[in-house]
Amino acid sequence: MELDAAPAHCITCSDEGLPMRVLVLADESGLAICADESGADQSVAIDLLESVAVGDDILVHAGVAIAHMGRCRA
Repeated sequence: MELDAAPAHCITCSDEGLPMRVLVLADESGLAICADESGADQSVAIDLLESVAVGDDILVHAGVAIAHMGRCRA
């Protein structure tokens, strides 16, 4: 039996995981302002991740941070 390649997006909601950089952390709200690769800002729920800091690169799915991808070195 041959398996199909994994879809490029979530099969439940059709959204993709997007890499974003944390720009601003909101006080105690569990939100951050993040920028995608094009520079567009978006409010993102970060409460599923531990120790998120300004400059972190995160993976965002449907407006929720789901994984750390690293810290910006610049």
